[in-house]
Amino acid sequence: MDHILEIKNLTKKFGRLTAVDNISFNVEKGNVYGLLGPNGSGKSTTLGMLLTTINPTSGSWSWFGQPTDHNTLKRIGAIIERPNFYTYLNAEQNLQITATIKGVHENKIDEKLALVGLLDRKKDKFSTYSLGMKQRLAIASAMLNDPEVLILDEPTNGLDPMGIIQIREIINLIASAGTTIILASHLLDEVEKVCSHVIVLKNGISLYSGLTAGMTANKGYFEVSAKDMKLLEKTLGEINNFNKLTVQNGMLKAYLNNEMSPEELNRILFDKQIILSHLVKRKDSLESQFLELVK
Repeated sequence: MDHILEIKNLTKKFGRLTAVDNISFNVEKGNVYGLLGPNGSGKSTTLGMLLTTINPTSGSWSWFGQPTDHNTLKRIGAIIERPNFYTYLNAEQNLQITATIKGVHENKIDEKLALVGLLDRKKDKFSTYSLGMKQRLAIASAMLNDPEVLILDEPTNGLDPMGIIQIREIINLIASAGTTIILASHLLDEVEKVCSHVIVLKNGISLYSGLTAGMTANKGYFEVSAKDMKLLEKTLGEINNFNKLTVQNGMLKAYLNNEMSPEELNRILFDKQIILSHLVKRKDSLESQFLELVK
């Protein structure tokens, strides 16, 4: 595999507090990684170390197979804190300053503003922008030099539903062009929608690292109901393919040990003279798996 980033036994202590505790994982080129965990789990501290703004206590990491230096960091775009632009300048003027700092030609500005849907607002002052627009401008700024990696720390924090959708679409668009993305978030629903891989942190400890689909690779469950719920529950309990039965909101949930289609279950119950009034097959969300993992 083509590893963009390799982390080995990375640890950060602040006095008696261990913010990041001996974590190791790799980031492969062209994927979207979700660094997932509740507030205080060590996500921002981890990103700070990877960008050399926080010194580690122990452990190591390498970008692109080499030690992190100024030239390495030029290949990485990052938004770690709130967007920091001049409020009295417009979007174009702010990005002109960024382009000068990064040594990028100004012809990139319109391209990146179009990428984040702000081209028609480039002459508007930053002070007139909504929170979502400010975040999108920050992404445009981070993408000015066409980085190979984009790091985003809680990019949808505080945004309304429309703002969240817009950021999600931009992330997917950037990823589709081959940019590797590392996204720290506590919003599990968003991580599930945009990330191919996920690293779960709790109290600085890595609980899971791998494919997002691998974390939700359970067999799923059936949500069923019938006129005689007691008979339905008794009958499902006699079928060896279920490991757990629960009742919630008037529905019976039957969790699968092995794959089974809705048609197959319907036929089995029909043969036992049970007519279902409701039958849906579902899969546990990333959120439910995460909550189970961090208990």
